Amino acid sequence: MQLHELEPGLWVAPALSVSDLDDLAKRGVKALICNRRPGEAEDHDAQALAARAAILGMRWRAIPVAPGEYDEEDVAAFAEALRELPRPLVAFCRTGRRAVHLWAQAQSHEPDCDLPALLAAARAAGHDPEPIRALIDR
Repeated sequence: MQLHELEPGLWVAPALSVSDLDDLAKRGVKALICNRRPGEAEDHDAQALAARAAILGMRWRAIPVAPGEYDEEDVAAFAEALRELPRPLVAFCRTGRRAVHLWAQAQSHEPDCDLPALLAAARAAGHDPEPIRALIDR
């Protein structure tokens, strides 16, 4: 399991398995944001992940989006999850890209957004923010 820190208390990860959640719980993770769509792949069982998260005492939030298809409601839901969920938390999808893009868009709406630092964090997590540059470069 690969984790990349985007900001203090927020990591992004590629696809998680039920057994990964046990490791995350040992690391003190308190919440998960799932950006995968139901049935998008055979390796993804959101119900099993949500059930295991509950057993481990982790909060679960599903904000399913298709790759590259993020509307304002998705971004607002992600921003709300960042405000409401306890940290540390992990956001994930198949590769981590959707989670990074939603985070970048949500953060770009904040008045104190440091755009160069945001772009650097996205790149350090292994994801190119250029596909959403027009949406975050305000």
